[in-house]
Amino acid sequence: MTAPPPAPPGTASRVWTAMHEYVTGQDRRRALRAALDLGPGKAEVLIKLTGGPMTLREIALAVDVDPPAATAGVNQLEARGLVHRTAHPDDNRRKLVHLTEAGHDTARRAQAILAEPPAELARLDSEDLARLDEILTRLRAASTDRATR
Repeated sequence: MTAPPPAPPGTASRVWTAMHEYVTGQDRRRALRAALDLGPGKAEVLIKLTGGPMTLREIALAVDVDPPAATAGVNQLEARGLVHRTAHPDDNRRKLVHLTEAGHDTARRAQAILAEPPAELARLDSEDLARLDEILTRLRAASTDRATR
């Protein structure tokens, strides 16, 4: 079986631009603020904490912010009762940040908001969705292969 001919020059750029514009146009900040009074950064912290407690340094690395910003964000989440801190079992100078029950609930709700597909995508027929899924799976696999070389 022969490979299909390559796309005409510029097609990949046009598709990438259209895909980027579509995805970035699906802003979830408004939905997060309306439903949870959270921005995407704080929602990301809560979602990361569903995997278990983390130190402030681990949080900063996980969400790609500097440690003072992580501390400020955790302070705000703590003031809302979504997280609490405990002493690190190996080093009392460090603290572990844990989700509270309200934090777990808020993280689940944030994850649901972020994962909800845009209406236009949800309305695609099953064949189009399957094809798009196949293409994106191939792109992710190629990207992963390239990253591991």
